[in-house]
Amino acid sequence: GVENLVIIGSGPAGYTAAIYAARANLKPVVFEGYQVGGVPGGQLMTTTEVENFPGFPDGITGPDLMDKMRKQAERWGAELHQEDVEFIDVKNRPFVIRSSDREVKSHSVIIATGATAKRLRLPREEEFWSRGISACAICDGASPLYKGQVLAVVGGGDTATEEAIYLTKYACHVHLLVRRDQLRASKAMQDRLIMANVSEYSTTPT
Repeated sequence: GVENLVIIGSGPAGYTAAIYAARANLKPVVFEGYQVGGVPGGQLMTTTEVENFPGFPDGITGPDLMDKMRKQAERWGAELHQEDVEFIDVKNRPFVIRSSDREVKSHSVIIATGATAKRLRLPREEEFWSRGISACAICDGASPLYKGQVLAVVGGGDTATEEAIYLTKYACHVHLLVRRDQLRASKAMQDRLIMANVSEYSTTPT
């Protein structure tokens, strides 16, 4: 048969779409894909504390928040598959969506694939990926490879500052390398950065 709706992605956007669609009795099929550690949930799976999501006055971890969203989507009848979509045909109707395990036809598709970490394309970066270069401070910060070392975080937004602050629990010292001449992070995060004794450097190209 032909499904009403297929949702591709399992971050906050994907699960929110699944919840609303399931409540509308559309019986959505969700391809969750994979993220850190082979689990769905998007980039929030790499976030320690989420403090700006309504309804959680004491904050909530990213994985816990995504788990609650996933269960809520399931409760309303969303059909979830932990599979990556490998092919999609939107030129003809019904649309065709194919993973490694199944092919689904659908009248509508919501693409909520989110974002992934940006690579710096440094010399030998690939060689040292997960061997000294990481895109997930929460995943790797406490490992022996990084613990007690002088570490650097590249970025100037809220995510970069949060990860730099988190790494101060384990690192000998943390440097924050900012591409622009100033941080893009919120004032609250900048204040925490100062309290955490993180060194900040501008790396604006000349």
